[in-house]
Amino acid sequence: MSQKSIKIPEILQKLNGIFTKNGYEAYLVGGAVRDMLLGKDAHDYDITTNATPEEVMRIFHHVIPTGIAHGTVTIHFMGEEIEATTFRSESDYSDGRHPDSVSFDATLEDDLSRRDFTMNAIAASLCDGTIIDPFDGQKDIQKKIIRTVGNARDRFLEDGLRPIRALRFSSQLDFEIKKETYEAIKNSEVQEKIKSISLERFRDEFIKILQSKEPSTAFHRMEESGILQIFIPELARCRNCLQKDIRGYHVFDVLDHNLYACDGAPREKLNVRLAALFHDSGKFEAKSIEKIEVPEGSGNFCDIIHFYKHEIYSSKIVKEVLPRLKFPNAQVDSVAHLVENHMFHFEETWGDAAVRRYIVKVGPEYLDDVYDLRIADMYGKYRKMPEATSEGMKKLLLLQDRVKEILSQQNAISLKDLAVNGNDLIQIGITPGKRLGAILNELFQCVLDDPEMNEKEKLLKVALNLHSAQSTQAGTD
Repeated sequence: MSQKSIKIPEILQKLNGIFTKNGYEAYLVGGAVRDMLLGKDAHDYDITTNATPEEVMRIFHHVIPTGIAHGTVTIHFMGEEIEATTFRSESDYSDGRHPDSVSFDATLEDDLSRRDFTMNAIAASLCDGTIIDPFDGQKDIQKKIIRTVGNARDRFLEDGLRPIRALRFSSQLDFEIKKETYEAIKNSEVQEKIKSISLERFRDEFIKILQSKEPSTAFHRMEESGILQIFIPELARCRNCLQKDIRGYHVFDVLDHNLYACDGAPREKLNVRLAALFHDSGKFEAKSIEKIEVPEGSGNFCDIIHFYKHEIYSSKIVKEVLPRLKFPNAQVDSVAHLVENHMFHFEETWGDAAVRRYIVKVGPEYLDDVYDLRIADMYGKYRKMPEATSEGMKKLLLLQDRVKEILSQQNAISLKDLAVNGNDLIQIGITPGKRLGAILNELFQCVLDDPEMNEKEKLLKVALNLHSAQSTQAGTD
């Protein structure tokens, strides 16, 4: 049964008092109303009002004209940023995002009719919380359906981001997209409009999908509707890249494995989810097939599938895709590093030196993320979390314990932890340059093998021996 009203938060009641005092109406709209009807907390408030942007700027002290040409300003009120848009009706969208003209002599119903989906075209009076729902959005929310306001093709041609928003909402809310709405996404004109959106706008929706409970829901629909091929063809081509052979390592092809690994990564760790999504994307290029005779001498041959160095190919893809989607360079580097280091073959026979070298290779600051990525990888194999008693988890837990033990010893795990530095080597007669850097690295490897060597006197002695040996070799050459 549809609700007749919702409870208006205190901050919006106080905001409404100012509108009312000055003779204006104001309504809460969009996602906040939808979330409240779903019983969720709402944090970002959008309101619509019959006050013009200029009138809003006159009655409130701190207002930023964020989109004044289209009737939108941002009110800074009681520590919150509240977006306020004047009731408006719109003409065609020639650029696929902004209306060619905006009219502010509209009604609330006119304003709601220009919105994307029925679940987002519901308003609530800031006076008493009364619901205004001209397009039966509440019914669609109850049925968990995403449906456009009016003709789907027309709505999507107004803004090429709307189809991607539909897919994002399907993943975020676990809603189905109504058949007519979903089919309109595949329309050739709509596909061209989708191609016209900026990569920054796609990235923002892409991130919201990654932060949803099960991103694979949206990515599967992205693939089916052609959107994945438009923006991330490097992932789309992984469909039907099979990896299952007689060894039984995998159930899914490379694309589904990546998508389910993304589901299995921690929701609050965006970089790990990005790394999981792309961690095996390089398998498409790395794949090779070896025919082996089973059993030997039987004359029966089968295919063994290999993906040698696929983590290197996958890291390279991250460095191509994420900059294209306008991710910051530091984030690109972090995700690429995780992908490049997601393959490790820990054995109980590893000595302390091997564990120290692993810590140095991955970097202490990345260890927890690499562990999470490994678990996500295991999840992606069978679409279920690995048991603590499984072989993979037992090895991972043992590695974590060993790493924790090594780190607690506070031995050198970077060049800056050495008991000597470049100046020390210069003082004993080693000339600055590549040779000095090489000697420092040799000293570091020495300390990784034997932490007790990390004493200044011992290291300077080794450094002199290395320098003498290098000088002798150079003279011989």
